[in-house]
Amino acid sequence: MDQPPRIGRYSLVRRVGAGGFATVWLARDEQLDAEVAVKILSENWVEDEDVRRRFLAEGRFLRKVDSLYVVGVHDIGEADDGRPFMVLTYADGGTLADRIKAGQLEFGEAVRIITQVGRGLKHLHARGVLHRDVKPANVLFRTDPAGDRAMLSDLGLGKSLAEVSRITMPGGTPAYVAPEQVLGERLDHRADLYSLGAVAYAAFTGQAPHGVVSLGAVMQIDSPPPSMTTLREDVPDAIDVVVRRALEPDRDQRWPDLDSFLNALREAHTTGKVPAGLVPAAEMPKPSPAAVPVDQETAPASSGQTTVAAKPKRSRRAGVITALAAVVLAAAGGYGGYRYVLTRPVEVDNTPLSVKVPRDWHQKAVDAGKSLVVSTDTAAWQTNPNTEGVFVGLVNSRTLPSTATAPEGCSPATPEKSGDAVTFRYSCNNVPTVVERYQQVNDTTQLRVQVRDDNPTTRQEVLDSAKYQP
Repeated sequence: MDQPPRIGRYSLVRRVGAGGFATVWLARDEQLDAEVAVKILSENWVEDEDVRRRFLAEGRFLRKVDSLYVVGVHDIGEADDGRPFMVLTYADGGTLADRIKAGQLEFGEAVRIITQVGRGLKHLHARGVLHRDVKPANVLFRTDPAGDRAMLSDLGLGKSLAEVSRITMPGGTPAYVAPEQVLGERLDHRADLYSLGAVAYAAFTGQAPHGVVSLGAVMQIDSPPPSMTTLREDVPDAIDVVVRRALEPDRDQRWPDLDSFLNALREAHTTGKVPAGLVPAAEMPKPSPAAVPVDQETAPASSGQTTVAAKPKRSRRAGVITALAAVVLAAAGGYGGYRYVLTRPVEVDNTPLSVKVPRDWHQKAVDAGKSLVVSTDTAAWQTNPNTEGVFVGLVNSRTLPSTATAPEGCSPATPEKSGDAVTFRYSCNNVPTVVERYQQVNDTTQLRVQVRDDNPTTRQEVLDSAKYQP
């Protein structure tokens, strides 16, 4: 959509971010003469009640916490077109992902950032909220008189600790998510601790641990990642030991809490020595299976407390089939489900095109290095409109189209223009729904992407993942 002049009482300055479900604008609160960020639900999700509910739940989670290290919510409302929005603290210093991409961080700077993010997590946990999606892209920076300050953002996957004490649906970002979260197990604060350890690993080395790109791969992790010194030779051994302890797949072998991890990290950085009393996780005695309270049955005792009966710990392998089934079900859901729909990155050899797709889109066809089709059956892509998949290609044009030919079985669509792109969302009968986008990538070239799939989450995420990077 074209930029509206204002949302509520906030005048919009420019768009600063966009995802599958919402767009974020830099705006000015004219009454307070202050810069703010306005996050508004994308118009194609306005009728989805589950997405609206989760969007508003994120605002409530953020509102629960008054912390310097968590993005604050200052207002919430509904735009003239019915879309909910929330007004957030504006972070003018970019993201940790940006800084990692720009080059190696100095060790003291990395420790400072991880400490501040850890404080934000502690404040969330104290208010009964688990973040569940801690990653560099969700660590923002705000400029203060004394420097900048790291803040946690995006609680789109946030859950109350009461909810995650029960079995939960899998979710998270593969490179940073705890294995037990992927398996849909009961969660506690150690899931966020694992993710913070993964962020620390990336801050020190420039790369996420393990390098996994799918939740299925996370299920196979059975040991901490390789030493950080394999990626950056000057990482002190003491820091390496502390961070990798946070990345134990078995949560009982991790640091017991955030304070233990953060204190050990600061001590390792300050003294250059492994903190006194730290036993390497690999040398810790393993609890007997019958004593591990992972699969628990709880019942209220007469005293008002909870009695816990422990069952033998379920192996990760045994839970894979159940978890995979849960992933399939979750992928059909709304807000948050898109985070684990895409499992396989696909590139065109020696060209700047790429896209991420579901695992069952296993066939790829390339046309002279200028386009690709990834689908369930590339041979049938042109002739069978029931074939699910994606086409990504380049078009020579200086002007975005105002009309487009509807695919077979679909009705013509009204163009949705947004900045340098135009999108057509077709209504289709008896064939998979189609969405098509043209994006101007330079003066003479457009990126054309067409996605066929009945799952709206899959369509949007595949569409947004397509890239042209010359």
